[in-house]
Amino acid sequence: MLAMTVGQYSFVYNAFSFAFATLAAATIFFWLGRSQVSAQYRTALTVTGMVTFIASYHYFRIFESWTAAYNIVDGTLVASGAVFNDAYRYVDWLLTVPLLLVELILVMGLSRQETISRGFRLGALAALMVALGYPGEVATEVGTRWAWGIASMIPFVWIVVELFGGLSKSIAAQPEDARGLVKTARWVTVLSWSFYPVVYFAGAIGLEGATAKTVVQVGYTIADIVAKAGFGVLIYMIAVRKSPAPGVALDARLANA
Repeated sequence: MLAMTVGQYSFVYNAFSFAFATLAAATIFFWLGRSQVSAQYRTALTVTGMVTFIASYHYFRIFESWTAAYNIVDGTLVASGAVFNDAYRYVDWLLTVPLLLVELILVMGLSRQETISRGFRLGALAALMVALGYPGEVATEVGTRWAWGIASMIPFVWIVVELFGGLSKSIAAQPEDARGLVKTARWVTVLSWSFYPVVYFAGAIGLEGATAKTVVQVGYTIADIVAKAGFGVLIYMIAVRKSPAPGVALDARLANA
């Protein structure tokens, strides 16, 4: 393990702890919030909660691995001999990143055929993006990291094209009071995901050793919170906006009685 200061270790430690608490709380909120939306949008909130649940579990495991990798002896940080398992992140992303796109598709209320086709295509691209990024993450050579990182950007660019091109007409057809939130969710997806490559290449742009390790771990953690918990709140708000108020739904049922 890299030699780190107590301050660097504590910074990463606190970031992991905060992420676990935030994502776990978000899971409870999203699943309890299913009762506040129409039946057609409950699957979207179920998936949203699944994303934060999976992420919170993996942050718990990341936190455990981080604390096992170091010991503080007489105020000095000492490597314990255990290896910090950073692969938990990629296992998490391989599951959650495709689901993030699926929850956006689900909450848009598209036709069944379009939901399936777009959800499958975007989910597959997201999984490919993560899979291509992992070899570079564990590479020791800067050139290898750049090569796999650039390769993983190809499906990412394709996803951006789909979000801003392929979905434009579908977004324009959304209810007026929800359309702005859907556009915001699209931007949050692209901007938060764009932060990952910045962190990914931290070790290749002059940052080395413990500093790079701290930047990468805290950077990924911030991006995960925004991309999963923050994005999930937008999905919840869209579902609420598109669901009729309880009184309106009751009036509609009485009128049709």
